[in-house]
Amino acid sequence: MNFKRVVITGGAGFIGANYVHYALETHPDWELVVLDKLTYAGNLENLETVMSRIEFLQGDIASPAEASQALRDADAVLNFAAESHVDRSLLDPTAFVRTNVEGTLVLLEAARQAGVKRFLQVSTDEVYGDLHGTQHHSVEADPLRPRSPYAASKAGAEHLVLAHGISHGLDVVITRGSNTYGPYQYPEKIIPLFITNALQDQPLPLYGDGSAVRDYMHAYDHATGIDAVLHRGVSGEAYNLGAREQISGVQVAEAILAALGKPASLKKFVADRPGHDYRYSVDPSRAEALGWVRRYSFEQGLAETVEWYRHNRGWWERVRQKKEHQNLMQDWYAQR
Repeated sequence: MNFKRVVITGGAGFIGANYVHYALETHPDWELVVLDKLTYAGNLENLETVMSRIEFLQGDIASPAEASQALRDADAVLNFAAESHVDRSLLDPTAFVRTNVEGTLVLLEAARQAGVKRFLQVSTDEVYGDLHGTQHHSVEADPLRPRSPYAASKAGAEHLVLAHGISHGLDVVITRGSNTYGPYQYPEKIIPLFITNALQDQPLPLYGDGSAVRDYMHAYDHATGIDAVLHRGVSGEAYNLGAREQISGVQVAEAILAALGKPASLKKFVADRPGHDYRYSVDPSRAEALGWVRRYSFEQGLAETVEWYRHNRGWWERVRQKKEHQNLMQDWYAQR
């Protein structure tokens, strides 16, 4: 499937920005339009080196006028735009419903009216719910059992995407990515939070006993998986993207402390997150059958990520100084 004008929503965020960089390298003939609201997690510094090669629009996917403007003459839309942090969804789920559900609906309608060739929804493995106590790996036909406001909003968005495919004939595909890490990740998620805390000799807060397991995937591999589904995925289908890794929070903390030469005493066990899912794991065979091949093991990817944060201290220090970050640290972690 060939495209000329491609719209990437949420392209100034973490995974979106990594995909923008990948797309510019891999598809230099594309006209790339990035639509981003620039909330606390959106950062134009993530696109600083490529701004001359893209068309950037500051706007909200939940605004029909702004969505329609961005999608004019578009061949494809990749919807990365989302509120994505579980902890924040527990504090205030309203923004998650507005952006992740209402925003996706507005974007779908704009895509239908613009006659786009393909709409790709970037979702999450969290829609499957907790696999703790089992050896199961989620497959695309499994029922969705989200357990947090964030995951519920992403599951709701998926239903709208698939409904538009059935009801209106819109060509839609969905990716369900596992926990992702790498350059440009806002330091509220576990890996960048632990790296930046360790660099400042601050505690690394581990929920409960730190045994919650995730399938950590590098952002580059996530980008290549999304690209494979965009070009070769079957319309109306969802595709799991995962690294086939099972890494606990304690293992993440210990690996980061070892990489930075910091003491194990920086590990700090804190009160658990309400309704905490203790295991996610997906079977990515369907995406692999499209020819998707991952580049990074967890050890390789984490080592590169640690070095990126070590050498881009100005980037994350500016982020951590913002009130949105400091408020979360105070409202969420200080009380734990």
